[in-house]
Amino acid sequence: MAADIEQVARLQSLDLKIAELEREVATLPKHIAQIEKALDSHLRRLEADRAALVANQKERKRLEDDVKVESQKISKLRDQMLGAKTNEQYRAFQHEITFCEDSIRKAEDRTLDLMSEAEPLDINVKKAEAALKEEKQTVEAEKTRARERTAVDQKQLEQLRAERKTLVAGLKPQTYRDYERIRKKWHGAVVAEIENGRCGACQIVLRPQFFQDLRHSAELMFCESCGRFLHYNPPVSFEQDLAAHQ
Repeated sequence: MAADIEQVARLQSLDLKIAELEREVATLPKHIAQIEKALDSHLRRLEADRAALVANQKERKRLEDDVKVESQKISKLRDQMLGAKTNEQYRAFQHEITFCEDSIRKAEDRTLDLMSEAEPLDINVKKAEAALKEEKQTVEAEKTRARERTAVDQKQLEQLRAERKTLVAGLKPQTYRDYERIRKKWHGAVVAEIENGRCGACQIVLRPQFFQDLRHSAELMFCESCGRFLHYNPPVSFEQDLAAHQ
């Protein structure tokens, strides 16, 4: 029984390690996807700030052009006003000049507002560009580490799976079937150590006769409660240990 239970325990250890590595391999791409998603979110925010800044600059340029056009109109109207022959014509020119001057004041006021809005936008864009540059470097470094870690995990998985295949080949078919049945039921926890007369997994006290049979049986035995393989590792006293090594 000792050799059989040791093989089963080793198989359990391999399967737990394989499962752990498989989870890690599966998790790494998700981790990369998350940091890339965050990076993409920051990039879109930066693009929105850039677009707002460009729109601000375009509107300011349009207002500057409007001011130039209105100023040119005023200059022409004043020249025409000199040739006015009636008071009515003079007042009409004056009215148009006043309208152009109002348009210029409104454009200048709006330009000042846009300049105030542009300053924090420009600061935000520059800060975001610097932060994004650092974040891209961090993401690339993280991706490199993830690829390297995945390669190491995959290599180790290949080795463990090969060892598992060899180990399974050495087990009795029925033992392996029992092993797989228990593994699926208890999510990988197949073997339970005997602790103070109890099953180390479910903590149920073993019947005295069952315990005696387990100690002397050459066959693998199962916990009568949880159904796991039971492993009895008898305590060794100091005197027994000393005699065994003489």
